[in-house]
Amino acid sequence: MTSTLRRRPAQRRSVERVERMLDECALLLDEIGYDALTTKEVARRAEVPIGTFYQFFRDKQALVRALAVRNLEAFLSRVTERIEAASLTHWTDLVDLTVDEFVAMKRTTPGFAVVDFGEVLAAPGGPALAGTNRMLDAALENNAVVADRLRAIMLHLLDAPPVDGLERALLVSVEATDAILKLAFRVDPAGDPALIAESKHLLRRYLADYLP
Repeated sequence: MTSTLRRRPAQRRSVERVERMLDECALLLDEIGYDALTTKEVARRAEVPIGTFYQFFRDKQALVRALAVRNLEAFLSRVTERIEAASLTHWTDLVDLTVDEFVAMKRTTPGFAVVDFGEVLAAPGGPALAGTNRMLDAALENNAVVADRLRAIMLHLLDAPPVDGLERALLVSVEATDAILKLAFRVDPAGDPALIAESKHLLRRYLADYLP
């Protein structure tokens, strides 16, 4: 995955400053949206000199990319922790849990309604701004990166060997679910429950051909 920082913070103080800038970026995305977001305002809110901002980020796009990476890592960590703490009886439980965690982050995580895993939305539910489909990796689209990370978690937690076609099937699953959940949040700012349920149903039926 492409690095999002000009340089990595080495000292605790620098780490805290970077985290504050990401926190304020997320809050501002909810308050004013991506277009109105400025590096100057992020630095002011985070109480860091503008020069410090540019030590770590080239521009606001790099800042948002770093936020997307942090969001993805948080999502995968939360999914893994929930799966390990739960008593899953079937892989379909993993599907439900993953969708539920994504929906929960859409509802509660600052900035996540505008930028989840890279794609920048003009408003919750879309449309996406042009040129933001490769924010996580210059060579891969955002959903391809997400699908690959989910595949690694799934194979590890299910202790299952790779199945022919699973990589492609998970990419299709992520793309389809992304589209349905965007629709769910366009219909209802909190996420339409019926459409969220439909996304789970689609995933269970489709992945049944690839998972035991």
